[in-house]
Amino acid sequence: MKVANVDTDVLFCGTDLAARIERAETQLIVAATHAAAGRGADVLAVPVAGGYACFAEPHSPLNKVVGLGFDGVPDTALLGEVEHMMAGRGAATQVELSTLADPAIAAMLTARGYHVAGFEDILGRVPTGDEQVVPGIEVRRADDLAAWVDVVVDGFAHPDGVGVPSHEEFPRDVIERVERDMEKAGATAYVALCDGVVAGGGSARFADGIAQLTGAATAPAYRRRGVQTALLATRLADAAAAGCDIAVVTTAPGSQSQQNVQRRGFQLLYTRAVLVKAPA
Repeated sequence: MKVANVDTDVLFCGTDLAARIERAETQLIVAATHAAAGRGADVLAVPVAGGYACFAEPHSPLNKVVGLGFDGVPDTALLGEVEHMMAGRGAATQVELSTLADPAIAAMLTARGYHVAGFEDILGRVPTGDEQVVPGIEVRRADDLAAWVDVVVDGFAHPDGVGVPSHEEFPRDVIERVERDMEKAGATAYVALCDGVVAGGGSARFADGIAQLTGAATAPAYRRRGVQTALLATRLADAAAAGCDIAVVTTAPGSQSQQNVQRRGFQLLYTRAVLVKAPA
């Protein structure tokens, strides 16, 4: 009988690893929300069954419930209170729920009138210090946050149009503030330069053995030149140096960003369903 080959490089994600990643995501979103409070925003950060319900300002990508599914089912009264507080701020209640979370939560949310608005994929790989350098592109930690914010926001404003379209859009000024709030929350900013010109940017947060690779974007004029590959390589090398055992990135399904990271060895770990309930 012929025995099938076993790929020992496959990265398996069980509930324990997913819970670690979701905790790290929750910590980052909560810290960024608190950073928004530091600039005078009327924020919301309420613990919900191991996760948090956050609101930073109108039309912010930080306005969501994160981290549910690994510490029990939310209390219905508390969830109703969260929905009421979100509605009072003119916002829908948006829950990002891992496919490895307790299935009872999805059933609970749909029974309360939530609908699926979209999905996002979480990919991961083990970081190493021997990443390939991209000729002609220099990546370094940003010493000019304004230039970093400008290139990242510009990149986000011009999506590549590949894969599943996003279910939401955000105003440019809000994204600018969110990027600065993420940096204050512990994300390190990186810029990529082509011929001395800032061509792209990204960020990374190293905590509890997890490297969260966030905020990556390339200016439209410099796409298809390896900018994202160079940004990935530097951040992965820094993650290895920081002792992280896994690096994770979140992408839209079927996007150019997902293809880029998969070419660099990232594997799909799980998906988050985005469930939304309109304000009453």
